[in-house]
Amino acid sequence: MAECSIPIRARYYEQFDADYSLDVPGEGFGGWKSAELEINPDRTALVVMHAWDCGTYEQFPGWWKRVEYIPRANEIVQEVFPTLLGAVRASPLQLFHVVGGGSYYRDLPGHERAVELAGPAPAALEQVEPDPSLGRLRQFKQDLIAHDLEDTRRGFEQVDFPAEARPLGDEAVAENAHQLLALCRDAGVNHLVYVGFAINWCLLLSPGGMADMSRHGVMCSTIGEATTAVENRETAREELCKQIALWRVALAFGYVFDLEDFLAALGNTEGRR
Repeated sequence: MAECSIPIRARYYEQFDADYSLDVPGEGFGGWKSAELEINPDRTALVVMHAWDCGTYEQFPGWWKRVEYIPRANEIVQEVFPTLLGAVRASPLQLFHVVGGGSYYRDLPGHERAVELAGPAPAALEQVEPDPSLGRLRQFKQDLIAHDLEDTRRGFEQVDFPAEARPLGDEAVAENAHQLLALCRDAGVNHLVYVGFAINWCLLLSPGGMADMSRHGVMCSTIGEATTAVENRETAREELCKQIALWRVALAFGYVFDLEDFLAALGNTEGRR
């Protein structure tokens, strides 16, 4: 495949140099920077991961109380995804969907194609032998959330794509790294730009997430405005977990793109779809 690059402004992080003349040496790090770099649109794909229609608070209050980012995710899906996905669909970039949490995608042609390309699934990972003590430790955590489990179960039984993130035509749909890698190989993709939910949880560690794909040599980046994070009581107001996750992506996996810069770069591919 011929090399054809387009300019794009990307954010990266300078995790150096600690200054030991300071009370806190890490405050000497360079921190966030940006640079005009290049990507090859023919080898790049946008990955929409775990974009779910989770119903309403009135339908599944227990689920919403556990997953406090659902309102933020809904806002991103409604306000960011239409423009972003429309621009990608009009560009040379591939658009992949990574799914999970239900069976809502099983009959889509893009998923059937991914299954066929990937072939037989690899053997399941070998597990350690559990014992009663381990069982009790796990049960303690399950008991803490038992009051919300029924709502969560019912929610996942009805989970679906939101209208704004539903795959169109035969757009590729993968449920794990095995299938996503097959799609990358088939399309010649070596750089995945992840959007969806949540940046510090599923996008990093769920099947088909950044940790999985980086092991195969794939660069994994993200778009800051097109994702949110799982927050806790101490971080929710400032969305600090999202900031830490973006730093982690920039440091360990790829780059962080601003939405405006990503859309501007796609504008340089007009007429090449």
